[in-house]
Amino acid sequence: MKALLMVAALCGMVGFGTPAFAEHPESSSDVKYVPDVTFTLRTDIADGRLVYVSEKGPTKGEVNPDLRVEEGAVVQINIVNGDGALHDFAVPDFEVKSDEISGKGSATAIVFKANKDGTFEYLCTLPGHKAAGMVGKLIVGDPKEQAGAQEKDLSKDPHDVGEPVGDRGPKNVTVDLETTEVVGRVSDGSSYKFWTFNNTVPGPMIRVRVGDTVTVNMKNSEESSHIHSVDFHAVTGPGGGAAVTQAAPGQAKSFSFKALTPGLYVYHCATPMVAQHITNGMYGMILVEPEGGLSEVDREFYVMQGELYTAQRHGSAGLQEFSLDKMLDERPEHMMFNGAMDALTATHKMESDVGDNVRIFFGVGGPNLVSSFHVIGEIFDKVYDQASLTSAPLTDVQTTLVPPGGATMVEFVTEYPGKYILVDHALSRAEKGLVGILKVNGEADPEIFESSELVDENSGH
Repeated sequence: MKALLMVAALCGMVGFGTPAFAEHPESSSDVKYVPDVTFTLRTDIADGRLVYVSEKGPTKGEVNPDLRVEEGAVVQINIVNGDGALHDFAVPDFEVKSDEISGKGSATAIVFKANKDGTFEYLCTLPGHKAAGMVGKLIVGDPKEQAGAQEKDLSKDPHDVGEPVGDRGPKNVTVDLETTEVVGRVSDGSSYKFWTFNNTVPGPMIRVRVGDTVTVNMKNSEESSHIHSVDFHAVTGPGGGAAVTQAAPGQAKSFSFKALTPGLYVYHCATPMVAQHITNGMYGMILVEPEGGLSEVDREFYVMQGELYTAQRHGSAGLQEFSLDKMLDERPEHMMFNGAMDALTATHKMESDVGDNVRIFFGVGGPNLVSSFHVIGEIFDKVYDQASLTSAPLTDVQTTLVPPGGATMVEFVTEYPGKYILVDHALSRAEKGLVGILKVNGEADPEIFESSELVDENSGH
């Protein structure tokens, strides 16, 4: 208690009040609470984003600086309110969170012991503030050894939409799928052992024509630890193919089917526990184009929504582990488009030009949550509801519902330049990583939109 009072007194002398502590005194006399290292961060607004700015030391002036400490160090982080809004500061992996502060010049502090090495997230926990930019890294120990930092990128490029069928007649088509189990990147510093079709999440977009005879060859990698299979929602037959493709590691299975009905369909692994195989990344889509093919557009994109249920909380570093309890409770820690939390914001660039007609093939792998698919700042000119390509499309739609294991096809003309954000309009999911960006290039038309204000490209994200 004497050590705690000493730190509290030091904080009070510099105007930071009583700090929040991550751990309490132990009986051992060698536990130290006087800080080994101290950082001071100021809340601010930079380039339209809410941020933390370093006030002292070698990181002075840096936005959301990396805070580097030795393992075992007692760390004090002072927070000064520089923008007058309500904020707090937390390092969830060390179970420490400050009081809320409001008003310019107000301050608070946290003190904790960095008793485990790794890369950890610090952030403002107020709703929307992390997404607006108030997030950074606390690096404990040697950053070169942080798990997940260099893991393989398994995210799917949204441009990989396959070749349009055009006006060709029916033919025989062969689809080769390999099921794999591989550690891949979730976000910077975090990873997960995904189960995949052809080493991407989602798997490949398959494109055929109504009337085609499709032969599916599915091989389960010799390096797998589990049985896998494939169920195509486009298949009329036992289990959508899953009843004949249950393959042990190293086995290969095949079947053929006639593509009887046009539409955009999900496929996924259907080996028990089916939901686990899906959440781990085993989903994709097959497009069965109608006779004559789809109409021509300028841009096409392949986007799928998925969920990860991990024992570790969202934002944790290192290798994430699957949580059966969270999956059964339908409480995902991470949500993503195309296999990673920044797949469609940083890794892959979705772009169009003013005047382009854009088509998005959108599906939900799930396994559990319904999506309210929306593009902020755009209106869907056409929505092929439930991915029915033989029904008249809905027109002028703001947000469209897509169930797990379901799909839709949307089309719209990009009429004004800027960044347009793809979301599930259950918007708290954006805090878990479910965000994409479509950048529109070209000249602005003041008849469509005009303002003398600076554009905040982070608005809505």
